[in-house]
Amino acid sequence: MVERMTLIMDAFAGPQTRLTLEEVTGRTNLPRSTTHRILEQLVRLRWLDHGDSGYGLGPRALGLGGREVGHGALRAAAFPLLHALSVRTEMVVHLAVLDRTDVYYLDKFGGRATVEVPSRVGGRAPAHCTAVGKAMLAWLPAEGLDTLYRGVLDRRTPRSIGDLGVLHHELSRIRTRNGLAFERGECYPHIACVGAAVRGPDGPIGAVSIVGDAQAPLERLAPLAANAAHAISEKLLGGEPPKMRPRPESAAPRNAVPIEALGRLLAMGERGEWF
Repeated sequence: MVERMTLIMDAFAGPQTRLTLEEVTGRTNLPRSTTHRILEQLVRLRWLDHGDSGYGLGPRALGLGGREVGHGALRAAAFPLLHALSVRTEMVVHLAVLDRTDVYYLDKFGGRATVEVPSRVGGRAPAHCTAVGKAMLAWLPAEGLDTLYRGVLDRRTPRSIGDLGVLHHELSRIRTRNGLAFERGECYPHIACVGAAVRGPDGPIGAVSIVGDAQAPLERLAPLAANAAHAISEKLLGGEPPKMRPRPESAAPRNAVPIEALGRLLAMGERGEWF
């Protein structure tokens, strides 16, 4: 059994590898029924996970070092794009991943302006209080979100979301805005940011945010954040990122606004309060 489990785990080349049952069977030369049985046992024990695009490494496997490998690939794909974005906007740019209810910052760009933003590479912040975090939470299943928070949300400032129902509503609005998330003063009173998720076939891989002071023109910057996240997804996945399936109750309307029009539409929000 151990040998067969090892064969199956070795079939996954890295954190982003997704394989169907047939592909695992072909790579291991094990009987299909045996492969399926072991795969399901590995999913149940969290060594693998299973989504619409097949099987992939799960939390336990990633915790043994695969997480760092995956983070390295994400940082490498994002670095030139986010450095250029920081130079273009003259603002702080973050790259982060989701770690349960926190965001974990993988990279930060922005020169002298980085001193004014109290984040750091390797640091954490509550996901529901940041644009980069809300951008990733928006693509998690509703039941997964409920399990993560269990109805308890800590408030960092008076503007932080402190109720799970309100958070669900906010994430629904993010999905109808093609995944763009906004935050003004929710994590730090003097900071505002706009974020978009780097998306894979089964959920968010990471997220990008552009950060400034509380009066920053986030509405004008939103398309730049969205385009950067989209480009990183393409580099990681080798082509057009797959369109994720939003939850039925929160699916975007058919006439959802395209990215090209967001800069004009979002400018209608005065100082961003309606976000």
